[in-house]
Amino acid sequence: MENSSSSDQPVAGEPPISRVVVLDTPVPLKPTTRVEVRRITIQPGFALGFHLHNCPVFGTIESGSVIFQLEGEPASVLKPGDVFYEPEGTLVRFDATDEGTTFLGYFLLGDGQQAEINMPS
Repeated sequence: MENSSSSDQPVAGEPPISRVVVLDTPVPLKPTTRVEVRRITIQPGFALGFHLHNCPVFGTIESGSVIFQLEGEPASVLKPGDVFYEPEGTLVRFDATDEGTTFLGYFLLGDGQQAEINMPS
């Protein structure tokens, strides 16, 4: 006989599934033939500074926090569960706070393309 706990049952009056849009952003039309997902860890206090990528990058903060800023926009602090979008060719600041960070980055790549990071001189 199976013993089912109350935590396995839906809460009365609540739907069994919840879907919340956390990011809805336009992406310039470009052929994407694959997505490379990377788990990236930045040590506490490391300031990468402004950089840019050769492809669109989406991501989710898993732990810690970062100071995130698109060029020309105000900076914000992203924490676990927060999502972000780095448009291709746009300068982005992504600096770890004193607690460091681990995040998943989703790189949208074209046929034969490799993900690159470029630091402005």
